[in-house]
Amino acid sequence: MKIPSNKIASMAASAIAALILAAVPETAYSQQSLPPDKVWTLEDCINYALEENISLKKSRLEVETSQLELKQSKAAMYPSVSFSTTQGLTNRPYQETSSTITGSEILQTEGNTSYMGSYGLNAQWSIFDGLRLRNTVRQNELSGRLAELNVDISQNSILESVAQVYVQILYASEAVDVARLTYETSIAECERGKELFEAGSISKADYAQLQAQQSSDRYQLVSSEATLADYKLQLKQLLEIQGDYEMKLFLPEISDESVLVPLPEKSYLYQAALGIRPEIESGNLNIESSEIGEKISKAGFYPSLSLTAGIGTNHTSGSDLSFTDQIQRGWNNSIGLTLSIPIFSNLQNKTALRKAEIQTQTAQLDLIESQKDLYKTIEGFWQDANSAQKQYMAAKEQLNSARVSYELVSEQFDLGMKNTVELLTEKNNFLMANMQMLQAKYMAVMNIQLLNFYSGKEITIL
Repeated sequence: MKIPSNKIASMAASAIAALILAAVPETAYSQQSLPPDKVWTLEDCINYALEENISLKKSRLEVETSQLELKQSKAAMYPSVSFSTTQGLTNRPYQETSSTITGSEILQTEGNTSYMGSYGLNAQWSIFDGLRLRNTVRQNELSGRLAELNVDISQNSILESVAQVYVQILYASEAVDVARLTYETSIAECERGKELFEAGSISKADYAQLQAQQSSDRYQLVSSEATLADYKLQLKQLLEIQGDYEMKLFLPEISDESVLVPLPEKSYLYQAALGIRPEIESGNLNIESSEIGEKISKAGFYPSLSLTAGIGTNHTSGSDLSFTDQIQRGWNNSIGLTLSIPIFSNLQNKTALRKAEIQTQTAQLDLIESQKDLYKTIEGFWQDANSAQKQYMAAKEQLNSARVSYELVSEQFDLGMKNTVELLTEKNNFLMANMQMLQAKYMAVMNIQLLNFYSGKEITIL
């Protein structure tokens, strides 16, 4: 039966699609399972980022690598066993057939080509190496812990970034609401201005100013919406969400109590952070690892003692003895001790030791720098939070005053008692006060939550 050409094309397309889907990693399509109506909270975003972030996955693979290196260093303390065999042909083109009398036996070699095989089983064990292997195991144990701390550092970095972008989205979302309300007010004012212009109460220039303000407010709305979309895109990128998936975020109401919560002392926050921040523990472990590195380098100055043992046999062609007899007669056992005493190593040992000492000093300086950076970070968060709280209280008062003033001027404008310039001035003052209040509000919330996080608490925006 002949298959139609269109059917063949359809089957080919399906096969190609299947091959493409098989070639693309499964994770690229795992996002199709994301629920379209899901409302993402901050906790949801953090948990998803900790599971899907590529940098974090790489850090976890480094932990696995360090575990393998630790197993390898432990295994190096045990004897090593190896089997070896050599199989070869030897051709002697100018040698004649000969006979050799050995005791009562006659060994004859016929032909010019002979085959020989040898077999050996060898073992070696390092008895003493200046504690190099033992210290290497200890250093690899520390490297494993350092790899785990790098995972924690990456997690903290991702968590901070997600929280910061999330708060920026909250701010941008309210800014869009303010801009939309301002634009709607401009439309109403423009319509009222048109009525007043047609009634002869205001000039054409005043009416043109109202129209220009409406266009300006529309531009501000579009700009605010673009800013919100950009922050949402940043959040999707942090969560490794690709494609056109639209995230619907939970936008909580932020109370004044959350904004104006009393701030702990900087010294308390710093001391709490010193005990829990992974970068500080990592710095201490780096110093300990470097000190062990010095001990490993010093092992090069000590003698080393190793034990070797082996068994072996061989056979060759052209012999009157059978293969079994040759294997039996060629059997040999060996055992020995090897003592190596370093005398002159072309300054390799001294150089290695000095480099290890420099590494220890560098690790100590890195720890001091990490401690200073931690204090500067906490001090910066605290200062920003404190300033934002004060600005928020002042902005609320300013906003209330600007609102009352704008409402009064708007009523007077409707009655023809105020001109367009006065109306637009009060309106812009009210808009600016609103934006300043929002900025101070969310700046305080973000820095307060980061301070809580650095002191060991979870980031929760209520």
